[in-house]
Amino acid sequence: MEHDRKRTRAWVLHPDIKSEQSRREPAAALEEAVSLAVALPDLDVIGNDVVRLPKAQPGYLFGSGKIEELAQRLKAEDVELVLIDGPVSPVQQRNLEKAWKVKILDRTGLILEIFSDRARTREGVLQVEMAALSYQRTRLVRAWTHLERQRGGLGFVGGPGETQIEADRRAIDEQLVRLRRQLEKVVKTRTLHRAARAKIPYPIVALVGYTNAGKSTLFNRLTGADVMAKDMLFATLDPTMRRVQLPDGPEVILSDTVGFISDLPTELVAAFRATLEEVLAADVILHVRDISHAETQTQAEDVEAILSSLGVDENRPMIEVWNKLDQLGEEEADARRDRAARDDALHAISALTGEGLSDLLETIAQLLQGKRFEEDLDLTFAQGKQRAWLFEQDVVQSEEQTDNGFALTVLWTDKQKARFKKL
Repeated sequence: MEHDRKRTRAWVLHPDIKSEQSRREPAAALEEAVSLAVALPDLDVIGNDVVRLPKAQPGYLFGSGKIEELAQRLKAEDVELVLIDGPVSPVQQRNLEKAWKVKILDRTGLILEIFSDRARTREGVLQVEMAALSYQRTRLVRAWTHLERQRGGLGFVGGPGETQIEADRRAIDEQLVRLRRQLEKVVKTRTLHRAARAKIPYPIVALVGYTNAGKSTLFNRLTGADVMAKDMLFATLDPTMRRVQLPDGPEVILSDTVGFISDLPTELVAAFRATLEEVLAADVILHVRDISHAETQTQAEDVEAILSSLGVDENRPMIEVWNKLDQLGEEEADARRDRAARDDALHAISALTGEGLSDLLETIAQLLQGKRFEEDLDLTFAQGKQRAWLFEQDVVQSEEQTDNGFALTVLWTDKQKARFKKL
């Protein structure tokens, strides 16, 4: 019980503003916002609502009637924190906190909280700190212009309010410069690691997808690694890499990346670019989709938009992985399987049960090395260098010694055959 008392009682509101057309269904958006809130361990989400508005009110966001109605409800439920799924200006935040006597957090603030709770690597931590500072800085600047207007030329220029905010802004700017330098060092080290990896002949396979699509579960299933895989938004924030031996194929490095999300606050897009840079180095991209989600199509479009904004080459081999077949009814799951069976760039799987994974791995292997075929070769004893190369390439299936040398059966690609002929 002791632990329960420490958890903050939270309420989630999704403003459905008529004048701002959103592609997302209000109910689905609210559900995602609740999942975001649940991802914070010290929050106890006790209720949620979609609040329909003709337009956002500049001072309070909501109209006075709605504010009064919500005030009574929040008080009755003993709510301490209200999470508003959307942008809230500093003025609106201050006014609502006064009216409801609760703490207010908007979507950006909430995502920042989750990011700081999840970041593990040095780079992740630095990026979150920078994003949080940029966010605070905009709050200061906006609050400051608001004060300027209020003062209205009463000769307060250089007064205490302005000086304090100027000092705060300067402190934030200095901290940002310091963090940026540290981050540059970390990114440089990462670039060196990446250059070192480029020398290793392991191709990189990157998992990307909307947050909660099941990337980490798939990663764990394929690598036997124990990356945190909970049914939670943003469970992974740091790219995690493991080596995987593909059956009848090369060894690859599998990279699990941070989950994408729609309307990702701008402060965070910049901060997490470097985390996604692994994707730019990938030889094959696996776009993992939660095919059981009501908004799977919209989520896929969000992911594709972010990939293209990162500058991912359109010709980069990409496989769309329809995950969570186990969450669908039998008829719908069969329809998805049939659809995927007709398209090489589509795979229907369940990372949880393991269904469809061997076919997926086979496709990855083929993409990385072309189709492989079997061939018999006869080598003389003098061709020791060629024989060693074949073993290095790991293409030899069997070998027998003959009177003149060796009879080998190899499983290789046209590319390997062409390189062998040049030896």
